[in-house]
Amino acid sequence: MNKNKEYCSAIIVAAGKGSRMNASKNKQFINIIDRPVLAYTLQAFEDCELIDEIVVVTRQEDIMACKEIIDMSELVKVKKIVVGGKERQDSVYNGLKEISNEATIVAIHDGARPLILPKHIEEAIEAAVQYNAAAVGVRVKDTIKLVDDNNNIVNTLDRSKLWAVQTPQVFKVEILKRAHQKAIEEGISATDDCMLVEQMGYQVKMVEGSYENIKITTPEDIFLAEAIISGRELEEDEYE
Repeated sequence: MNKNKEYCSAIIVAAGKGSRMNASKNKQFINIIDRPVLAYTLQAFEDCELIDEIVVVTRQEDIMACKEIIDMSELVKVKKIVVGGKERQDSVYNGLKEISNEATIVAIHDGARPLILPKHIEEAIEAAVQYNAAAVGVRVKDTIKLVDDNNNIVNTLDRSKLWAVQTPQVFKVEILKRAHQKAIEEGISATDDCMLVEQMGYQVKMVEGSYENIKITTPEDIFLAEAIISGRELEEDEYE
C-alpha cells in the first residue's frame, strides 16, 4: 500500500499495430538501444513507489512477447496480461475490468511512451487523489492556428492556455469506470480517457511533465528516444 493509502493500478495499453513504424512487428517490441520499447515503459511503473499493480493490455498474438519482457526485466508488479479490443478505448475498458478490486486509483499509460519518469507518474497520482482526475502534459511551444475545411486560418489560439496532453492519465477508479460505461451506452468515441471523464462533468488537473515523454510513432522517434536515453545515462554517470 502506498503512502497515500490508495491502491493504484496502472493499465499499460500496448495493443496498437503501429502501422506508421513500417515495421514487421508491434512497435512496442522494437528495441531502443538494447531493450524493447515496452520494457522501458514497464520499468518506469515498476520503479514508481505509488504503483501497486500493473495490467498490460496487448494483442492476442503479442501475449508471449509481453511475458518474455516481463520475465527478462524481473517485473513483480505486473499481475495480468489482458487481450485488447478493436480500438484503444476498448482496450482500456478491457484493462479496467481486470484491475484489482482494491484499486481506488488507476493510471492509464501508452506502452509506446517509454521515457516517462517515475516522478511524473507519482505527481499525476497525487493530483488524482486530490482532484479526482489528472493528466501529464506539457505547454505548447508553437503558435497554434485554427483552420477551416479549406485550410484557411480562422483564428490564432492563445498559446499560454494550450497544453499537449500525454500519459499517464490518472483517475479515481469509480469515475473512469462510469465514464467508460456511459461511453458504451451512448456510443461515445474519444481519443483519450480525459475526454470521457470531461463529458461526465469532471475537471481534469494538468500536471506538468517533460518534453522527453515522447510517443514512439514513426522510425524517427526511435533515434530521438535513443538520444534521450543516452543523455540520461551520461547524467547518471556524472553523479556517480
